[in-house]
Amino acid sequence: MSKVKDMIAKRAAEELKEASIVNLGIGIPTLVPNYLDNSDVVLHTENGLLGVTDVKEEEIDPNLVNAGKLPVGEAKGASYFNSADSFGMIRGRHVDVSILGVLQVDQQGLIANWSIPGKNIIGVGGAMDLLAGSKKVIVTTMHTSKDGSSKIVPECTYPITSIRSVDVIITDLAVFEVKNKKLICIEIMPGSSKEEIKQKTEAAFTFELKR
Repeated sequence: MSKVKDMIAKRAAEELKEASIVNLGIGIPTLVPNYLDNSDVVLHTENGLLGVTDVKEEEIDPNLVNAGKLPVGEAKGASYFNSADSFGMIRGRHVDVSILGVLQVDQQGLIANWSIPGKNIIGVGGAMDLLAGSKKVIVTTMHTSKDGSSKIVPECTYPITSIRSVDVIITDLAVFEVKNKKLICIEIMPGSSKEEIKQKTEAAFTFELKR
């Protein structure tokens, strides 16, 4: 499983080709920095740090964490600010790319990634703001849930996070672009096939393979 998630994260890193400020969600997105070749990508966390980097175990500061409460380091030139300023950056469209995990994504590119009915959840967190304020949103997810059901569905059955559609969806089987609220499969991931993608995708989509 870890190798598959790393494959998804590596493919997501390929989307970050220009100098940019990038916010990483919880789960697979946190693996993306392992595959970043572009030193001009600056990582942002909504709890108040611009210039996030990894940290050695012996150097962990328990007070220095990302939005998912995981320990992080500070890159050279990093800056700190309060949460209100951080969300001001997001809402002011100063975050170029957000990479988010999801529970579901529908055939219009709408996502559900914060609440499962019947389970106690504190709140939506920063996901709603990141969807509204980021210039580009990339989703990284396994194509199916643990029970084998498709996570790419005609319509989300979990509460949606925002009415803004995402731009790119990267799974262990395929890469989709969202154009005019329609899913277009542009790439087949290694080890997958058109037949498997069709079989495991409930949502409507078309193939326009680019590579």
